[in-house]
Amino acid sequence: MKKWLEPLSTALVGVATHKLRSFLTILGIVIGVAAVISLMSIGRGATADILSRIESMGS
Repeated sequence: MKKWLEPLSTALVGVATHKLRSFLTILGIVIGVAAVISLMSIGRGATADILSRIESMGS
């Protein structure tokens, strides 16, 4: 039981000790995920727009 409890305790102490570093790391991850999601949405929206324009030319 102590095998998995010790690393968890060490991690929590590290996060509590370096609060600013932990906050900046979490902030960077959140910004990165938001950027990837935004770019994927923009790309899919642009693809749908281009396809609808091409389809409207044909009819």
